[in-house]
Parts: sequence; structure tokens; C-alpha cells
Amino acid sequence: MSTFGPQVEVAVARVRAEVARLHAELTRYGLVVWTGGNVSGRVPGADLFVIKPSGVSYDELAPENMILCDLDGNVIEGTPGAVLSPSSDTAAHAYVYRNMPEVGGVVHTHSTYATAWAARGEEIPCVITAMADEFGGPIPVGPFAIIGDDSIGRGIVETLTGHRSRAVLMQNHGPFTIGASPKDAVKAAVMVEDVARTVHLAREAGPLVPIPQEAIDALHQRYQNVYGQAAVAVPTMNKRSR
Repeated sequence: MSTFGPQVEVAVARVRAEVARLHAELTRYGLVVWTGGNVSGRVPGADLFVIKPSGVSYDELAPENMILCDLDGNVIEGTPGAVLSPSSDTAAHAYVYRNMPEVGGVVHTHSTYATAWAARGEEIPCVITAMADEFGGPIPVGPFAIIGDDSIGRGIVETLTGHRSRAVLMQNHGPFTIGASPKDAVKAAVMVEDVARTVHLAREAGPLVPIPQEAIDALHQRYQNVYGQAAVAVPTMNKRSR
């Protein structure tokens, strides 16, 4: 029976709950069919990550059947979910976590439009502002790799290292996304399918109009550093105020 310190135990429980919950977002946005696809999340403060079990219905996913692994992809025996086999993509996820310490979440889907671009081995060009915002440029294609070992993980790391995109289209396979957290990686998975569909439809209708690189850079900088709600301190009310 594996035991960890109380802080790690709490962190593991939180990641289990988050990863289980986030799988519902994949079905909500139509990014997966049957039992395909997976979300994983790194456990803060430990060389561990949590991932979906292989071949289990999305309706049956729960925190207790998420699988805890070390960064070599080995299942931690004696923990909840350990009797199940982990996702067939576990080795790829583990390779990403070992080699990209800034990554806190990894997602894989076979979403229709993004996978269609992957089937052509073609990157998605950055021709809409939403792509510039979210990905900072085109979404690249990674090499063809057979599932089962860390070949896919090597392709993800090689393709995305030094690239602003948080998504890669693994050739003839489908999209993988990374993020600072599992939720961040899921957001990237949702967005890559959205832009894949939009750019496909635009190209079917006529020639694509490129966005100048300086505009892409400015859009990405604004979205990543300015967009959204800044933290604002809530003022303390003076009881004498009228």
C-alpha cells in the first residue's frame, strides 16, 4: 500500500476530482466518441500524475477510478483505481510531464475537424484572430507515431518545445494539447477543434487571408497578458460611511 504525506494526499485527491470532472467537458463539446480521448493532470508537489482508465465509459468515470501514475507511467499500486489499466496514451503523457516541467495538464481527443487536418498532415494556418489570441500562430503537425510507447510523447515535446501553440496535430492520429493545468489543456482542446472547423470552412469557401505576423504577436500578447478580469482588492467598508 503506497502512502504519501498529508499534503500530497490532499493534492492527489484534488487532481483526481478535477480530472474526473473535466472528462465531461470533452463529451459536452463533442470532442470524443465512445471511450476515446483522455485528460491527465500533474499532482503539484510530487512526481505523479492522474489519468483516465482505459476503455471505461465516460458515464462511469469518477475520482476513485482515476489512475495515479509516476512520471515513468507506472501505476502506483495500492491506490484507488490501481486495479484498472491506465489509458493507452499514458506513456505519451508521462513523457510530456518528464520533459516539460511547466506542463500541468495534457489532453488527447479525436475531435473531427482537428483530426481531419492531422489526417492530411497539414498545420492549421493562423488566419483568424481567435487563433492568434489562443495559440499565437499556426497549430503545428507532429510526426506519425505508433501508440504504445513514448514515441507520441517524444513527438509532442519535439514539436511544441519553443512553439507558442499549446496544441499539436499528431499526423494521422489527432490533437494533443498541453496547459498549465488540466483545465487549461481542456480549454486548448476545445479551442483547437473550434478553429480547425472555422478555418476548414473558410478555405472551402475561398482563399484564406493571412494575418500579418506583427498583428498575430500583438493579439497574442494582449490576450495572454491583458484580457480578462484583473484581481481587484475588495475595499473594506467604513461603518461610518453613508
